[in-house]
Amino acid sequence: MRKSILICGIIFGSVFTHAQLKTVKKTDNKGYTYEMVENDPSNTRIYTLKNGLKIYLAQIKDEPRIQTHIAVKTGSNNDPEDNTGLAHYLEHMVFKGTSKIGTQNWAVEKPLIQQISDLYEQHKAEKDPAKKVEIYKKIDQVSQEASKYAVANEYDKLISSLGASGTNAHTSLEETIYHNNIPNNELEKWLKVESERFGELTLRLFHTELEAVYEEFNRAQDNDGRLVYYKLMQTLFPKSHYGTQTTIGTSEHLKNPSMVAIHNYFNKYYVASNMAVMLIGDFDFDTAVPMIDKYFGNYATKPAPQQYVAKEEPIKSIVTSEVFSPSSERVQFAYRFNGANSDDAKYVTLIDYILSNSTAGLIDLNINQQQKALGAGSGASFFRDLGMHSFSGTPKQGQSLEEVRDLILGQIENIKQGKFEDWMIDAVVNDLKKSRLQSWENSRALAASLYTAYINETPWSNVVSEYDDLSKITKQQLMDFAKKNYNNNYVIVYKRQGENKDLVRVSNPGITPIQLNRDAESQFYKDFQKIETKDIQPVFVDFKKELNESKVRNTAFTSIKNNTNDLSSVYY
Repeated sequence: MRKSILICGIIFGSVFTHAQLKTVKKTDNKGYTYEMVENDPSNTRIYTLKNGLKIYLAQIKDEPRIQTHIAVKTGSNNDPEDNTGLAHYLEHMVFKGTSKIGTQNWAVEKPLIQQISDLYEQHKAEKDPAKKVEIYKKIDQVSQEASKYAVANEYDKLISSLGASGTNAHTSLEETIYHNNIPNNELEKWLKVESERFGELTLRLFHTELEAVYEEFNRAQDNDGRLVYYKLMQTLFPKSHYGTQTTIGTSEHLKNPSMVAIHNYFNKYYVASNMAVMLIGDFDFDTAVPMIDKYFGNYATKPAPQQYVAKEEPIKSIVTSEVFSPSSERVQFAYRFNGANSDDAKYVTLIDYILSNSTAGLIDLNINQQQKALGAGSGASFFRDLGMHSFSGTPKQGQSLEEVRDLILGQIENIKQGKFEDWMIDAVVNDLKKSRLQSWENSRALAASLYTAYINETPWSNVVSEYDDLSKITKQQLMDFAKKNYNNNYVIVYKRQGENKDLVRVSNPGITPIQLNRDAESQFYKDFQKIETKDIQPVFVDFKKELNESKVRNTAFTSIKNNTNDLSSVYY
């Protein structure tokens, strides 16, 4: 969400009403039970199939397309400590196909992939560097043979044939999310492909995909933002995976992967009870749910896997660290709080926007607009178990990082002393409400809110009522919270100019370019192309019905009713 607040936001206060939000259970026309939150502007339906799979559905009918997401409630926090980077690498491999997608001859390819897996286990266990090199040469040799039967990028071809866009995925600490945007007449074909690829893991073209991950790792080494962020997380969360592990993984683990470990991870976390299918767009509820059940309802019923739980000791003094790179200097520090579902998240969100909202925050007014530093700001991040409120600043020429730090700390002190206008809380809340309503007009933004709630195990009713809860916080409560929680209990990273002596690179272990077979097709692909799809029928706008013509005195005006939310816009 863009951090911006209009001072005039307070005048819209009467537009937003406080509702007692409760979750109600209903049954659709096909007999499926779902949950809805009363007064939810998104009218989201949440279903749970018998095998535990969650389905989140919301309609936005501004175009004949559907934003789709498949969310898996796992990320790098669940990586084994001796196999970091595993969740992220698995995300890459899910695009490589199955025993049906991406193969010309699975019967021949399968034992070759198993041989490669066995060689990787030998490679991981071997301590002699020279012998490791020899094993990798064998891996490369067998991979060349296996590649003769692989069909490169066949998943991408299948999805592209639907007219999909935005095909991608991302992995972070606690989530792995797969994205697609498809025409609404291709929903069943999309479900057929996704059901196949998430039902089975085939680690095809494994060692060549490592090159892409190596390059991603090496690029991260040159990124100042990640350099500071990694150090900040290490010091803020020294005992938990939030800080001790990164999503990309360590260089040592990337160089010694285990296909067995990746399969074990997939089998544990990629199960129906730990996954959600999300559709936001122009589709029919009664058609979509039975269709999802048809393709995903046959996944095995298994208990939801146990999630890693992050725990930390309290920070009782300032923890200082430094990182170096040739680029310009900056400072970043952060306070640690409880997680996304805690009261801390509400107070910190309010404080964050009062301090920094691009327009009228204390940092904006007292530092940026007065040019007391080159730039300063803040941001809050909340994970399932813990969260943080971070602050950053860039010095002017001749200004020290310590001076920038003190300028920002001075604005936090203003919160403690109540040195901010009384209307700021109402203005922040109203602007947050308005921004959410606007963002939820966009299918991808609404989807992000839905999968974030799913990953954080936040009841959707709590998301819908979030800003009404913020409006109940008084100025005195905010001051008391700041006095209690913002003291000498932060971690700080000084990014100074100099040589980065901690720079680590992952080198190519000797991967030979493979035979890609781009023009080959699996039997699945051939059969898939024969499936007929009904064309999307055009919708013609009847302007006489859609546009309301009227007059104010002698001035004509045209209006269109907003059936999506309570917002309105005026152009003249």
